[in-house]
Amino acid sequence: MNLFVRQIPLRALAAIGGIGLAGNLLLAQPAVAPKAGGLRELTTDRPDATESPFTVDAGHLQLEMNVMSFTRNRLDGVRTTEWSVAPFNLRYGLTPATEVGIFVDPSIRVTEQVRNGPKSTVRGVGDTTLRAKWNFLGNDGGPIALGMFVDLKLPTAAAGLGNDQVEGALTLPVAYELGAGWEGAAMTAVEFAHTGSGRRAVWVNTITFARDLATDLGGFVELTSAAGDGAHVATVNCGVTRRIGPGLQLDCGVYFGLSRAAPDLTVFAGLSRKF
Repeated sequence: MNLFVRQIPLRALAAIGGIGLAGNLLLAQPAVAPKAGGLRELTTDRPDATESPFTVDAGHLQLEMNVMSFTRNRLDGVRTTEWSVAPFNLRYGLTPATEVGIFVDPSIRVTEQVRNGPKSTVRGVGDTTLRAKWNFLGNDGGPIALGMFVDLKLPTAAAGLGNDQVEGALTLPVAYELGAGWEGAAMTAVEFAHTGSGRRAVWVNTITFARDLATDLGGFVELTSAAGDGAHVATVNCGVTRRIGPGLQLDCGVYFGLSRAAPDLTVFAGLSRKF
């Protein structure tokens, strides 16, 4: 109990700092416009769950964030809602084919209510994830792109919002052209999750299809699956993106649970910006 009390100021400072960092980047100088033979076209790891094999240009930053997301679920007589404000991923290009990134979730509020029972609410900072990504093929164009990245999750979450364990994952993403204006992407990942009895490998697979709906307006549909730690989790997702200039993209979307263990509904809106 005393340990948690001592940690509150540090976690509150992390939340304020994370939101402040994202805000300062958004208000900084305009996004850099691509030059002939210079910056690559903006590619993002959002808004779908399928991560891209592409990396950020060397020496450049890219901010990707949810402005806000809401998740609702009802399982075994318990109704759960979750609000997440300004979670972001900050990516930095180290070389033309290598990047590092950090994922910060500065403000989460989870409310649970048992049927005919009282509500309980937990709020605070979420876990932090560090990432290193490599592109092997297609970073500068072509019909197919391949990459790999590793994640390391650090247990920075407030009490009740995480499992207080260090966890990792290895992911192989691919993107490809389908023709007729359609593009596809997929990824397979192994997450090394901590359970009460030790560590287990969770196998995650996703596939997404996207195309332009109008000038600077795109849409996607996606299927996701995760198995290996408890019941199978599957979702179907969809959303739209709106490109504003060469370095800014807005997006919104909805995730629907297909399996009993998946959250019933997630709604979000966010943006990506390259500097």
